[in-house]
Amino acid sequence: MTTTVPRDTTEQPPRNARKVASLTGWLMVITFATSIPAYFVFYAPLREAPESISGSGFDPTASVASGALLELILIVANVGTAVVPYVIFRRYSEGLALSYVAARLVEAIFIAIGIVSALTFIFMRQEGAAVADPGLGLVFAAIYDRAFLMGPGIFAGVANGMILGFLMFRSGLVPKGLAVVGLIGGPLLVLSSVAVMFDVIDRGGTVQGLATIPEFIWELSFGVYLIVRGFKTVPTPVADSR
Repeated sequence: MTTTVPRDTTEQPPRNARKVASLTGWLMVITFATSIPAYFVFYAPLREAPESISGSGFDPTASVASGALLELILIVANVGTAVVPYVIFRRYSEGLALSYVAARLVEAIFIAIGIVSALTFIFMRQEGAAVADPGLGLVFAAIYDRAFLMGPGIFAGVANGMILGFLMFRSGLVPKGLAVVGLIGGPLLVLSSVAVMFDVIDRGGTVQGLATIPEFIWELSFGVYLIVRGFKTVPTPVADSR
């Protein structure tokens, strides 16, 4: 008679796991290298001087267009961080692996909405269509801001903090202590973004800034760990036929 007896054995992830881990880590680092300068540097004229849409003052075209280009790369890297390691993640939980891909895709959609808003802003300035209504720039700046709040705010916390953090804690592919940082950072990022949505705390204020730190540490540490160490060897239940 043939029976299936589960046993614990130390199983190395697929032979190309080291390459998958390294690529995933670099993609995660790229999300930082693109999103941070895009938001704080290149989109600054859109966020701080939306009245420039009327054609007066400093021309923000080159700066905002550069930010949009960086965020296009960001979208590719964001989705890649979920698609590239999917073949490994699904070995531990196909549901969580699919959820991670889906959440990253939704985040990318909101980033794309922000890009369209920014590009429309500079298009209107180039066409001179907003000369009579400089306040229109506030509309595009507001759309970008709310898209950022939903994408890199709420859905990044759901995807990277909650889903990825729980998957890494459950699978042991990275140190559990590191995964715990994600499990803390994700909910904090989501809650602070929702609090901004309801005008409970100030956007970009001290509270939101502090709530972002654990998620920032988790995502960056996760990327660097995969580049340097790769995925850990972990015990995996294996069916044994006798």
